[in-house]
Amino acid sequence: MSEENSEQRGINIHFQPEQMAGVYSNFANISHSDYEFTVTFARVDHEVDSEEIPGVVVTRVNISPRFMRELIDAMEDNYSKWTTSEGIRNLPEYDGDEPGSDGEDGD
Repeated sequence: MSEENSEQRGINIHFQPEQMAGVYSNFANISHSDYEFTVTFARVDHEVDSEEIPGVVVTRVNISPRFMRELIDAMEDNYSKWTTSEGIRNLPEYDGDEPGSDGEDGD
């Protein structure tokens, strides 16, 4: 591998202003075909006392199998970091000063 190819590259992602806030989802459904995974995110109203729970799809994402594996790994890594942080916060001796608590997520 040449030196030119060994340099790390970064991704420069731009958002449209209306996308900056994101969307809220409290439900996800994952399906797959031979070629891709489909993740459907929805917002459902769990407080309804009927047999059918109303909901609305907020977005649907189609993902290649390779990217799905990378996404699962990234989610597991971040969930592990979150649970560690929550565990630290729940210790009796926690005083609110944990490393990296300056608002940065460290990634």
